[in-house]
Amino acid sequence: MVSDESYLFYQSRNPRPFLDRGEGIYLFDECGKRYIDGSSGAMVSNIGHSNPRVLDKIKAQMDRATFGYRLHFRTHPSEDLAAKTVAITPDGLDRVFFVSGGSEAVESAVKLARQYALSQGQSNRYKVISRFPSYHGCTFGALDLTGYDPLREPFAPMLEGMPKIASPAIYLDRDNLSEEVRGLKYAELLRDKILAEGPDSVLAFLMEPVGGASTGALVAPDSYYGRIREICDEFGVLLIYDEVMTGAGRTGKFLAAEHWGITPDIVALSKGFGAGYAPLGAVVAGAHLVEPILHAGGFAHGFTYAGNPLACAAGLAVLEELEDQNLIANAAAMGEILMHELRALMERYPFIGDVRGKGLLTAFELVSDRDTMEPLDPKLNAYDRLVELAYERGLIIYSRRTRGGTAGDHFLIAPPLIITEAQIAEMMTILRDAIDAFAAEVGLPVEEAA
Repeated sequence: MVSDESYLFYQSRNPRPFLDRGEGIYLFDECGKRYIDGSSGAMVSNIGHSNPRVLDKIKAQMDRATFGYRLHFRTHPSEDLAAKTVAITPDGLDRVFFVSGGSEAVESAVKLARQYALSQGQSNRYKVISRFPSYHGCTFGALDLTGYDPLREPFAPMLEGMPKIASPAIYLDRDNLSEEVRGLKYAELLRDKILAEGPDSVLAFLMEPVGGASTGALVAPDSYYGRIREICDEFGVLLIYDEVMTGAGRTGKFLAAEHWGITPDIVALSKGFGAGYAPLGAVVAGAHLVEPILHAGGFAHGFTYAGNPLACAAGLAVLEELEDQNLIANAAAMGEILMHELRALMERYPFIGDVRGKGLLTAFELVSDRDTMEPLDPKLNAYDRLVELAYERGLIIYSRRTRGGTAGDHFLIAPPLIITEAQIAEMMTILRDAIDAFAAEVGLPVEEAA
């Protein structure tokens, strides 16, 4: 019997029940209550819970070896997973470095970029430009690249202070520009920043192709992506895509970059790459970047569990399941249905100001005025309260503050890629009930159905 006292600590004191088991898109606590995992945990469980194929592959590897240090042995799971990863990513991304999570993947990508610059005699290149708001991880290096004040500000005196440009939040703009022109306008911010910092000092530009926790599934206009690639090429700046959340099929392509035909110089993967079955992530880059580093003496970086055979066995099984069950295509198809359902919420709830996303990475944002996009009063703590109301009703969703972490309320809806149309309907019924309860609590208007 486990007592109520706990010696663990995480972000808060918020009590939660003990998890008993997971089945598909559902999780069950020890009292038997069922929850729809409407956010795939933290946008991790892409293929759902307790997948038999993955469990069998992990068990089979456990019977052979659970750990083999990469300096002592090659392992078939790591080699096979690397080969599979290269096979399903765009041409030119043909070298893989394994890590255990997203923050590690971002740090590794940046260190790879820096060491490539050194191998080319460009020691003056060290600045990595990123965006505000954004989220890239909680280790010191990744945190310095993150644009989210509550997480970053306590540690600001200990950080370098890397340069930022505005994220392309065109839904907040009130101008007469077309979407294409707006995309180009935001992309030109990068060129301006490179010139301001000094082109010879800028190493890389780091971006989420579809926004994650800090911007709530933000998608830029199509024109943005190609122009960013052009600007990076113009100044010899490496383009790093943080696909920790968007990768492994989440947006309806294996990499979100594929939606725009972009090949980044370096990609960071995690979350859905291991799908919650093992701590796993990867950096994927081109041989033209990696080989000069190895020739110059090797990649001065590494983690104890990099390429762990158990984790890689799980990751390989996840990629096989994505492929064999056609889950990436399902993410695209179910994403259209989910987006239609979320947009329909705007008819009932005038305080939903925007719905956005791609594939099964979607979000809606609450506002006090849809015309001005003024956020709700932060004292309402909408981002927290609505999550709790949904949780009480058996639906797990994910939220953050939208405007840099200090105001605004968005909610990510990102269920496992195995979800069906009937399960989306079930999820939306609970979500509407939770929003109704929130609106009643704080006195927000609800339109009656026609």
